[in-house]
Amino acid sequence: MFFAFKINPILVKKELMKIAVFSTKNYDREFFEKFNDPAQHQITYFDSPLNIDTTILAKGFEGVCVFVNDIINKDTIAKIASYDIKIIGLRCAGFNNVDIRAATERKIKVARVPAYSPHAVAEHTVALILTLNRKTHKAFNRVRENNFSLEKLMGFNLYEKAIGVIGTGQIGAAFCKIMLGFGCKVLAYDIFESEALKKAGVTYISLDELLQSSDIISLHCPLSPETRHIINAATLSKMKPGAMLINTGRGALINTKDVIDALKSEKLGYLGIDVYEQEAEIFFRDLSESIIQDDVLTHLMTFPNVLVTAHQGFFTKEALEQIVKTTLMNFSDFEKGLLLKNEVTD
Repeated sequence: MFFAFKINPILVKKELMKIAVFSTKNYDREFFEKFNDPAQHQITYFDSPLNIDTTILAKGFEGVCVFVNDIINKDTIAKIASYDIKIIGLRCAGFNNVDIRAATERKIKVARVPAYSPHAVAEHTVALILTLNRKTHKAFNRVRENNFSLEKLMGFNLYEKAIGVIGTGQIGAAFCKIMLGFGCKVLAYDIFESEALKKAGVTYISLDELLQSSDIISLHCPLSPETRHIINAATLSKMKPGAMLINTGRGALINTKDVIDALKSEKLGYLGIDVYEQEAEIFFRDLSESIIQDDVLTHLMTFPNVLVTAHQGFFTKEALEQIVKTTLMNFSDFEKGLLLKNEVTD
């Protein structure tokens, strides 16, 4: 005798989407495990970055999750497409390290985190300015050695200084508002001008005017062919002698060798960077027992008026929480066939 059994679809457990997370640090794992509970996806973590040499690690997964220094070029995409990867989830706002056209041609979706905590980066920008200006990093080291002298620690008032902001998206806008609070004159350049910022007291001017008029210039524009090396020998020559330059955007916004020349000639008075064009092999790693092979970076760090931080502008609890939540949502929306609100298209 044969019996027919009807399977209740509610009792059939759906297989979780398999995601490979690349360039994983301890804090990434901590936040992903916190917000993927109860499990929405089956996540495997890899310390290695995703590039053409590590694509084999993506085999057997449906999606990959990458960060700013992973190299997802045409060759990498061709390889992961052969493993049937369907979606690339960026846990960052920028997507200049992904060949979007190649992904589109291979029918691989790309989603990012367009806004996580603009205040995190904006506030770090202010920290760089204040540290360079008031030399608190040097004072800290001196006092630890019982040196309480004030010699060579003199700074300047930020009040009423002209602050030039290149790029007034969410991060640039947050930075503008902070500097207005300091009583600064805030000048801005962007192809899209914000009426709200104008009402708040920001003055939009041309790039040349901004370079010539600003005591401090801060970069907050995305990296594109048009903005690559926007700070170069020509634009540096237009800046005020002794001006301060801050970059918490993307490393390739500045031509580092031209900036070094400007520092050597004392045309540029201060430099604060949280990003570096060749950072991929250096940042996010402990190289304290290693010899840095990047001669440009090591030269840069010999200047007493240069401050380098290792891409930590985004690194706040609030920002990491939002990055992970949005990244998981992007994967869930894709899995459910919903519209990808944060999709990047060619």
